[in-house]
Amino acid sequence: MAYDIGLLSLETLIGPVARATEALARLDERLARSPVREGFVERQHFADAAAALWVEGELVHLEDLVLHDAHMDIRTPTHDLTRAHAVLRARRHIFGNRPDWALGRDGLLALTGRGGAAAEPAQNGRDGEGASSSEEGVDDGGSSAEQDAMAHEFAEIDALLARSTNVLAGIQTGPKRPIANDRPALVYDLDWDEDARLAEWQAVLRATIDLPAVLRVALLIDAWTEIEVLQHAPWLGPLLAAALLRQTGTTANHLASLSVGLRAIQRDRRRARNKSVRLLAVLETIHAAASAGLKEHDRLVLARGQLERRLRSRRTNSKLPRLIDLVLARPLVSTAMVQKELEVSRQGALDLVGALNLREITGRKRFQAWAVV
Repeated sequence: MAYDIGLLSLETLIGPVARATEALARLDERLARSPVREGFVERQHFADAAAALWVEGELVHLEDLVLHDAHMDIRTPTHDLTRAHAVLRARRHIFGNRPDWALGRDGLLALTGRGGAAAEPAQNGRDGEGASSSEEGVDDGGSSAEQDAMAHEFAEIDALLARSTNVLAGIQTGPKRPIANDRPALVYDLDWDEDARLAEWQAVLRATIDLPAVLRVALLIDAWTEIEVLQHAPWLGPLLAAALLRQTGTTANHLASLSVGLRAIQRDRRRARNKSVRLLAVLETIHAAASAGLKEHDRLVLARGQLERRLRSRRTNSKLPRLIDLVLARPLVSTAMVQKELEVSRQGALDLVGALNLREITGRKRFQAWAVV
């Protein structure tokens, strides 16, 4: 059954839409000339990734996510932590591309795990150099069956290399989509047609093109939840909605952290039977996300001003400014992270941290971490 947009009560929705739009525009305008913009964006990536799992009922510690992203885990990563890291990579990939990439064909294919990593190598192996080289390398007396087998093996090798390259580059960030016939029934609902559901959601995207951007986002998030597009990636809906805000220019300088706002709204309202109640809840979500972003930005600006006071009478080649940028861009930093980013020894990292008088947040003598609180 297709998602029914129906008649929208503008008298009820126009006020929340205006407030949410105003808050987003104020935050984006403040970030346009902010000295902490890069750090703010990075911190929002981490916060939104952890919040996305919280909305699904899973708890992921922000500290574990930061260390996992830096490949410095202090314990074996859990399944929820790897999923949160997938959200983090997806946000970075969306923000690192053109504003219209995420909702375009290539973006949706990559983010939903349908990227051409498997299709393109097969085509190259069939029509490109892989197939021709295998044919040339076989003697004239060789059978066509042997040539076909060799070409098939080369195609599989090309496909494996392409998938590995995409994973290392952080391209294929969405859930991996096995071939339909090979999907295990224990994990996947074989009657769940994700392609048809995604097409239905895209129809809502096209049908709302004349509406205000924030109201479109509310409808798209509600449609994503009602249609249940992807079995194992419900977190992708808010990311695509945030990408729409960036595409329309409402948030040209950042990617809205809508999952952070969802944490402030009761689940009963987000999943109410009445669509007007759900839309109002989503609009409050957007406003809450923007308001939280404004508070976080002001806090980072204040922290930067306090840390920069410690740069007085320092050498021009001091690494303290780089450490300030690092601690503002991460919810926490460890000794190993400082060593890696600043290329200093362990003792040098500890001396730099001590010079800034950062707060140690673990209470341990080993595996210490510091943060701007």
